Amino acid sequence: MSDHSIAINVQDLFSIKGKVALVTGGSRGIGLMIARGFVEAGARVYISSRKKEVCDGVAEELSSIGQCASIPADLSTTEGSAQLARELSSREESLHILVDYGGGGCGAPLAEDPEAGGDKGMDPNVKSIFFLTRDLTPLLEKSARPGDPARVINIGSIDGLKVPRVENYAYAPSKAAVHHLTRVLAVKLGPRGITVNAIAPGPFESQMTKWLLETFQKQIEAECPLGRIGSPPDMAGVAIYLASRAGAYVNGVVIPVDGGICIT
Repeated sequence: MSDHSIAINVQDLFSIKGKVALVTGGSRGIGLMIARGFVEAGARVYISSRKKEVCDGVAEELSSIGQCASIPADLSTTEGSAQLARELSSREESLHILVDYGGGGCGAPLAEDPEAGGDKGMDPNVKSIFFLTRDLTPLLEKSARPGDPARVINIGSIDGLKVPRVENYAYAPSKAAVHHLTRVLAVKLGPRGITVNAIAPGPFESQMTKWLLETFQKQIEAECPLGRIGSPPDMAGVAIYLASRAGAYVNGVVIPVDGGICIT
């Protein structure tokens, strides 16, 4: 039978039911949008963030609609990454989906930008993604099957694709680094049954973008070809696509989810 004659079950094509997922930064913002989407889609989801009380509370809330558990961890250190990998390995034999979300960064005028600002961008956005992916590679490999690889989904930003409207000399370059790290890891991990892709969100409502939207939302919406900012289903949808059979042959790409802002 030739490939083009194989029947396609669309519900199965986009299903992640029963898969095990870890979403870092899953207690708020973009991470929470993805975690909630995964839970509602039937995955067994672990969320991790630095603040234990917040992480535990969000996991309890999401558990009312599906399977969700909390593993708090400080991923700004290599030991924090290793500890998270050890804890997850004690609970699960394999990991199907890793969503790496580092959201650190601060803005300041060029003449005032402190050296610590660079660390706040590169450490959580790039180093933490690399070390956690490295530490969880053995668990990801165990879930890989022919035609259904394990998935790593990194969260970049359109600020890593175009020059942002505000001064930020750490965040945007760190997100560009996330995009290229995604490509490097995709080449290295593909032969081991793991795909690595990135999502580059545009403006979505979150704690991190609150100040930006308060000042520029109308201008951002006017410049967006779709005339609006993103909503939770927009983010959950692309993450589920990448995590499902539908995205099994996608590897090393950066998908902007911004209504077309980065091409204007």
